[in-house]
Amino acid sequence: MMRSLWSAATGMIAQQTNVDTISNNISNVNTVGYKSERAEFKSLLYQTLQSETTSANGEQKPISAQVGLGTRTASITSQFTQGALTASESNTAFAVEGDGFFGLINGDGEISYTRNGDFSFVVGQNGLVLCNSEGYYVMNSQGGQITLPEGVTAGKVYVSGSGAIGYYDEDNNVVDLNMTVGLWQFNNPAGLEKTSNSRYLVTDASGAALNEINTAGLTTSKLRQGYLEASNVQVADEMVNLIIAQRAYELNSKAITTSDTMLEQANNLKR
Repeated sequence: MMRSLWSAATGMIAQQTNVDTISNNISNVNTVGYKSERAEFKSLLYQTLQSETTSANGEQKPISAQVGLGTRTASITSQFTQGALTASESNTAFAVEGDGFFGLINGDGEISYTRNGDFSFVVGQNGLVLCNSEGYYVMNSQGGQITLPEGVTAGKVYVSGSGAIGYYDEDNNVVDLNMTVGLWQFNNPAGLEKTSNSRYLVTDASGAALNEINTAGLTTSKLRQGYLEASNVQVADEMVNLIIAQRAYELNSKAITTSDTMLEQANNLKR
């Protein structure tokens, strides 16, 4: 069987994954905190037809004869560039400027991280607790829940640029709650495992979560209350990438058609 058939087939499969990735980016253009993804490829094994030391006549030659066997998807990498900050009417909307991630913990104790700061206060056992839309608790810098004292409403909450949490009293003065919104960084954020609702899980590739408040050498992030970080997807770039992927898919399809024509001609020689 001609190698070109299999090589072109691997190219079509790889470009289909590329189109799937681009389509996912475009579909999440309005998802808060979403980070665009990029498909990356690598070549498959090469088959040696002739070594570099021999030729058909037994002569020395400096270059070998090798033919590639196609391509495959190597990884789908998230691009953690800063998204635009959009104003929100919610008092519990937060955007991160910098490399930090919010920490979330569910009822089973599973910890995940996100850039989606669209939070709200819900009634908990000990008062109002800050949660995301899935009911995951937002962690403070000590790893605990962010709970308001009795009598403090969500509309009175104030969060400074450093993440310090307080509330406005009757005289409109800020009362510090001695609590800070937790922010974490990673040595390799691209190694995080992606899950639903723009959440990420720690892996060996990402490294352990580094708490900004007590890890030396980190450039601390800033919080913006009343803002949300929009997706960093650039629609124009994605449309260009989609056209390129489509053309590459067509070229691989053409290679298969050409190989089929050559096989047909070879078969006709026997008649």
